[in-house]
Amino acid sequence: MTANTPRSRKSKGAKFQKEIRQRLLETFTQLEEDDIKTAIMGESGMDLHLSPAAQKLFPYAVEAKAQEKVSLRVWWEQAKTNAGKLKPLLITKQSRKEPLVIMTLDDFLELVGNKEV
Repeated sequence: MTANTPRSRKSKGAKFQKEIRQRLLETFTQLEEDDIKTAIMGESGMDLHLSPAAQKLFPYAVEAKAQEKVSLRVWWEQAKTNAGKLKPLLITKQSRKEPLVIMTLDDFLELVGNKEV
């Protein structure tokens, strides 16, 4: 078990950001590696920097949290504050558990709605 130091927490956060970036690049195969970049730990703003091409395909401002103690409302407010013109999207993960995505109900319904049957 690793120590719960600031360094280990930052490393865990950076690894999670890279995992999300990789999954997005695998999903949106038309994007180039440089279309999605991870933020530097401690940098304010979004955790993933998206090119204009990436923003057209994925109009979300990602706030990534890889922490055991959940502070959902605090994290959500941070996601909203950092979103700018994009829609806030919180992705959270605890050790040995699958990542979860949090978004507004309106954004979710927009995402899944208007499908032809």
